[in-house]
Amino acid sequence: MNQRIKIKEIKSTHKESADRFNPGKRIYVRAAYGFFQKLRRYTGWGLILLFLALPMIRWNGNQAVLFDFTKQQFHIFNMTLFPQDLTLLAWFFIIAAFALFFFTTYLGRIWCGYTCPQTVWTFIFIWFEERFEGPANKRRRLDQMPWDFNKIWRKTAKHTGWLVVSLFTGLAFCSYFVPVEQLYADFFTLNSSSLILLSVFIFTFSTYANAGWMRSIFCIHMCPYSRFQSAMFDKHTYSVGYDTKRGEKRGPRRRKVDPKELGLGDCVDCDLCVQVCPTGIDIRDGLQYECINCGACVDACNETMDKMGYARGLISYTSEQQLEGKETNLLRPKIIGYGLMLAIMVAMFVINILNLSSAEMEIVRDRAALYRENSEGLIENTYTLKILNKTITTQTYNLSFSGLQDAQLIGPKQIIIKSGEILTQPIAIAVDPYDIKEKKRIITIILTSTSGDVEEIKQDTPFFLGL
Repeated sequence: MNQRIKIKEIKSTHKESADRFNPGKRIYVRAAYGFFQKLRRYTGWGLILLFLALPMIRWNGNQAVLFDFTKQQFHIFNMTLFPQDLTLLAWFFIIAAFALFFFTTYLGRIWCGYTCPQTVWTFIFIWFEERFEGPANKRRRLDQMPWDFNKIWRKTAKHTGWLVVSLFTGLAFCSYFVPVEQLYADFFTLNSSSLILLSVFIFTFSTYANAGWMRSIFCIHMCPYSRFQSAMFDKHTYSVGYDTKRGEKRGPRRRKVDPKELGLGDCVDCDLCVQVCPTGIDIRDGLQYECINCGACVDACNETMDKMGYARGLISYTSEQQLEGKETNLLRPKIIGYGLMLAIMVAMFVINILNLSSAEMEIVRDRAALYRENSEGLIENTYTLKILNKTITTQTYNLSFSGLQDAQLIGPKQIIIKSGEILTQPIAIAVDPYDIKEKKRIITIILTSTSGDVEEIKQDTPFFLGL
């Protein structure tokens, strides 16, 4: 079926939004207050505290979360992952992708508005602007004023705050890859390696540039999510929308005047929805890919509606169906499909985690000879065991085997392996050939932890008595 998507060309005449595609156009974001801004603020602070605190947490005497690339060990609380376990990373990214598809189809760009680091850090930097330079109108006037002492100290204080936040952001990010005590001690005593200094500088500069200077430029011109989100949106997707039927014709009026007598809708054309938008768009022009669904315009409009004595919801989280007076279908095929795939991916991820072993053993047979007869007339098979301790503590293991009666284990019966260590241990198993008639038998080599906290490791291998 040949269907053509209708394209609506938007030509905004608002002075704040008409030139929003110009990277040199500075947007002075006005502060918004209300339910959604509280939700966004608390969500952002919670995520920041989690980001800062995770490397600081101690778990069994070690850093709870540490991705040590030098030792190729990735510690996540009581779990230690090695390169061979990084299939979990693939599952994690698949889950993240389907979660993004699912929630975008259902709630639009909810990730961008409430949890995206670019948004969270941008609002932190705007907070510094408001504290040192004042509200949006004062910041605009300050930028237009000539340089004097007042302007210099305010700009200096603002940028100092930005740089401090950026520096600790860079240090916090690097602390996921370098032990946190070593990182901070070496950095502030100027003993850090050039690689660490470079890494901290790069992330400090990136945070300062993105959240302080680029802001909406990153969202509009660089972020790929805003470009492909339309593939996941449909008429039932909840996003920030303006009720045109109720709001138009827009125009100013006195509070006690009935807008119907003036032939006006509920929109008083106060432009607060534009002034609080971090990307500088006018939501009244319709859904635009620059909208990050932060809900700032919703709170600003609701505040105006309260002052005018009108019902809230002129701008709200709604769907195209609801704006057309129809019902929104939540359980539609796309949502169900994404939800099922997300559930399957999460189940596979959990199964992989549950099947992770705390130790791994590889058995390598002697390639020079399948078997040999020793001085006592016993048939020996020689093996080399490569055992990896994947726990965060030193483990003592008992070494044994099964599958052969009256056979001897030639080698240590007990071995000690440090955390993350790969131990190479040669052993031999000998048996009287008169006790076995077949030329080959499968035996099982068993590794058992003395502490009982680690599961038993078993692996089969052939034992040869002849050709």
